[in-house]
Amino acid sequence: MPCHPSWDWATPSAWVRVAGGGIAVTITEFDVHTRDELALTVDENHRIVRKGVHEPRAGIIAAFALAESTAEENHEPPSPLLVKSGLERLGTKLLPVENVYVDRTNHLVVQMSTNNSFSARRRMQSMIRALVRSPVRSDSDFVHIDVGSSWTRLSGEIFTDAARMRGVSDQAEQSLHYRDLVLRPGEGKKKRRSPGKAFVPLLAVLSMFMTFALPLAILIVAYDWFTIDVSGWLYLALVGVLLGMSLTQLAEGFASLKKTEPRPTPPGAAPPATAIIAAYLPNEASTILETVVAVLRQRYAGRLQVILAYNSPIELPIEDDLRALAATEPRFELIRVAFSRSKADNVNAALAMVTGEFVGIFDADHHPAQGSFDRAWRWIADGVDVVQGHCVVRNGEESGIARIVAVEYEQIYAVSHPGRQRLHHFGIFGGANGYWSTRVLRRTRLRSQFLTEDIDSSIRAVRSGYRIVNDPELISRELAPVTFTALWKQRMRWAQGWFEVSLRHGHSAVTPSSLGLRQRYGLWMLLGWRELFPWVASLMWPTLAFFIWRDGGLNLANGAKVFWATTAFTLGTGWILLIFAYIVGAKEIKAHRGWWFSYAMFSIIIYAELKNVIVRVAQIRHLLGQDEWVVTPRGKSAQTKAKTTLAA
Repeated sequence: MPCHPSWDWATPSAWVRVAGGGIAVTITEFDVHTRDELALTVDENHRIVRKGVHEPRAGIIAAFALAESTAEENHEPPSPLLVKSGLERLGTKLLPVENVYVDRTNHLVVQMSTNNSFSARRRMQSMIRALVRSPVRSDSDFVHIDVGSSWTRLSGEIFTDAARMRGVSDQAEQSLHYRDLVLRPGEGKKKRRSPGKAFVPLLAVLSMFMTFALPLAILIVAYDWFTIDVSGWLYLALVGVLLGMSLTQLAEGFASLKKTEPRPTPPGAAPPATAIIAAYLPNEASTILETVVAVLRQRYAGRLQVILAYNSPIELPIEDDLRALAATEPRFELIRVAFSRSKADNVNAALAMVTGEFVGIFDADHHPAQGSFDRAWRWIADGVDVVQGHCVVRNGEESGIARIVAVEYEQIYAVSHPGRQRLHHFGIFGGANGYWSTRVLRRTRLRSQFLTEDIDSSIRAVRSGYRIVNDPELISRELAPVTFTALWKQRMRWAQGWFEVSLRHGHSAVTPSSLGLRQRYGLWMLLGWRELFPWVASLMWPTLAFFIWRDGGLNLANGAKVFWATTAFTLGTGWILLIFAYIVGAKEIKAHRGWWFSYAMFSIIIYAELKNVIVRVAQIRHLLGQDEWVVTPRGKSAQTKAKTTLAA
């Protein structure tokens, strides 16, 4: 990183005070190397530029580091063009009493008029979106912008605030590495002290205690000690809740039966497209070359660029093969992301190299079907911002676990996702085999602090008004976990990631916004009820156990018919949804009827409750501060050596 001189908070090089509604700024002199004073002029309708010492005052202040988007490890200092553009764009977001400064590290610093951190953070995120909303036009090209940002609260004490300002400026510079447009606190996030890795079986026992023994004890104590019996009302409430859940699932299932095709290919030449393959090579070295070749074999009507963005703590022999392929294949570009901590960092870094009008994102084991980019373009050309395809398991023959996952994916990608999109008017990006408008992906980015960065980006896109559709005919084939341990680790990460996203975005179902009622209900079911259901559904068992204790046996009297009818309907819903999945599922999975029968038996008896246990344990782990990321091991099919030839 470039070494900047220390910045004296009391003497910024220049600052601008503007009226709300924008500012017209012209840079007349600027030397990025000597940090000479920035000379600015403004329209007479706005307040004039002032130079010299600024008197600090208590309040919230934000720093924005601008840089030209690049795949390189280091960012060059911002050009006068970027600084000018940043000042103009921030000017439209400022109130009449607010200031924007250019400090001696060429960062834009905004002094805000509010002391409320919640509203300030919302406005700062709006400022970030304004800074990256479109590329900056230079003399000969368009320049895309990366923004690093940070904020702090000032006290009005000049020496204290000088240290805080240096910290917020440094944090903004560092956050440029991640390219995720996340607003970070200048003092740095304080890490929670973790109690260490809790024994997972112990957490499972704890969750069962919380869902069975504890509720049963409360019912018994309330009845025996205080003569209060709420079991009848609790039972009826649980019946209603389970029926409501089943009806919503059935509605989504019926909605998935209606196929929606994209409009015909628009006239004219197909635009350039880009495929981004994100990989963590120590885990995916055996699959990556095969995947790159599979994507390069795509036949697309336009020009297809393929980018492999990967991170690796060590040098691997496969990197030599990849560099050799990049030297002979002009469509293929390779980038090793130095600062990467996750798939999100890899994708964000690759954005600097993207030349396509839309981008397909794939994991290191995905093989998209022929014609995928042409079909995705038909959706994008029709005004869709994100298209999520259908992920199909290609190694179901390896193990019973892989066969279970193969059928489950048909329920997820052929029924649940399309049904939700048609019923609730929003879709979900699943992390791979998703196609984004490049413009929307640059504005949204992926965020590495989430275990499920795909779900976070989906919800942020929906909340921003972007349109996501799920297309079951847009197929990509991937590898499923082949052992129970691998499946458990994968689903634990998914469940904990969903819980993170629910905590972050769950309020969007009830807070004022532009979302419609269907979207709000869908978000509540997805982010709220999805997290509560594993706890609520399990209350039926302690309730029935209480009936047995109280009555000396299971004697529900008039409620017996309701109980058995509800049980039959709830169990039947799972089978009906499985039938829907078989109707609309991928032909290659439907060909294995035995897999479907095995899944039906296993799911009803074991798998459904196992998934509830995983969700409960994941939530407890998150509340304990355990959020380490575990890589999902690949199956045996991943060990096959890829052919480097591009012949069909």
